[in-house]
Amino acid sequence: MQNDKRTIQGVVVSNLMEKTVVVQVKKQFSHPLYKKVVTKHKKFYAHDEENKCKKGDIVILEESRPLSKKKRWTVKEILPKVGGKA
Repeated sequence: MQNDKRTIQGVVVSNLMEKTVVVQVKKQFSHPLYKKVVTKHKKFYAHDEENKCKKGDIVILEESRPLSKKKRWTVKEILPKVGGKA
């Protein structure tokens, strides 16, 4: 059986809550009339069972059943940081 759950990628903005992180997802698109690149962003609350996520981490979220009033996503994977200080 295929996994048909949606996934999105974003950056952890806050990890102050227990087992919950706030992830900001950025979306860029071209404006239909003015042809300028527009950036929009939205925040999602996600379940982080082991509290592994830190602020600034890039994560992949997977859609899940409603876990609370605002939580409908779970952290599937924490992506490694590219580059960094030597």
